Amino acid sequence: MSERRTISGGDVYGTHRVIEPPGALPQPAWRVDNDFSRLFAGEVLLAVETLNIDAASFTQMEHEGDVASIVLRTVADRGKQHNPATGSGGMLLGRVIQVVSGAGEGPAPAAREALRVGDRVATLVSLSLTPLRIDRIKAVRPASAQIDIEGEAVLFASGAYAKLPQDMPERLALAALDVAGAAPQVARLVRPGGVVVVLGAGGKSGVLCVAEARRTGGPGACVVGLESSPRGADELRALGLCDAVVPADARDPIAVRKAVLEATGGREADVTFSCVNVPDTELGAILSTRDRGVVYFFAMSTSFTKAALGAEGVGKDVDLFIGNGFAHGHAEHTLAMLRDLPGVRALFERRYG
Repeated sequence: MSERRTISGGDVYGTHRVIEPPGALPQPAWRVDNDFSRLFAGEVLLAVETLNIDAASFTQMEHEGDVASIVLRTVADRGKQHNPATGSGGMLLGRVIQVVSGAGEGPAPAAREALRVGDRVATLVSLSLTPLRIDRIKAVRPASAQIDIEGEAVLFASGAYAKLPQDMPERLALAALDVAGAAPQVARLVRPGGVVVVLGAGGKSGVLCVAEARRTGGPGACVVGLESSPRGADELRALGLCDAVVPADARDPIAVRKAVLEATGGREADVTFSCVNVPDTELGAILSTRDRGVVYFFAMSTSFTKAALGAEGVGKDVDLFIGNGFAHGHAEHTLAMLRDLPGVRALFERRYG
């Protein structure tokens, strides 16, 4: 395949690809330029093989209709897989086609491992900001929320990525890297011996949060996982990482609080992580957390308005954290955890590998 021509201009954050509205950054922009017949300084062109759609987005599209048709329509309209209903995207697995030297205008990007043509990588930035073109959808795999495609994408100079590890299946690595920001954030917030509650604990990010909460909190911690899916709850119990696995609907805040207090002997959580992929779960997390505790919303279905006004309305003095999918070293942290915890790795391999 011949190299694409390169042109001047552009910046490290990708504003040169924004079509609408002018001046916006790529993530909040309505539409971006996915014409890859020419590339800008610092861009990496990828041949895309798999889209890993975030759980909230995939669930919403399943409820709306045919996932493949919706994704094709979204990318055609917006130049990226940016779900207009959830505002979220996911990430991708691809192979490097071309690396354009330089970093473009703006602050120098953080140092990152050099890429070569042919390298297989997972992007660690959202599809909601990644210019993408889909030529063909090959398969939709609902169990893992992954879509195999033929197409291309561009990674900006500021965009993080991870080379795929050699010691685990690619689909397994992709699934883990999709939520790689979860475990490092848990490690920062959980203290030894604390009470930790995870809503949606049987899902992809939920399992990683539970695993890291146990590692960081130690044997004296009380880790409670709430999971509405019977199968997810059973798989979570089998891991043996939770002191209690509670079947509860995270959308019922009073029931959630009652279940947490029963599981902890009357103690509210020091830290609660919300990993649920449906809306209206904010108050369940807030009501379960002690005053001056922390509620960390990792799910893309979270409403800032509902969380902020809801906490005010019930008189809860808690710190509300919006989940950040990026943390320095998060890819290495998460892959190392899979290597260290064979039960968690085996579960991910059954589901996603």
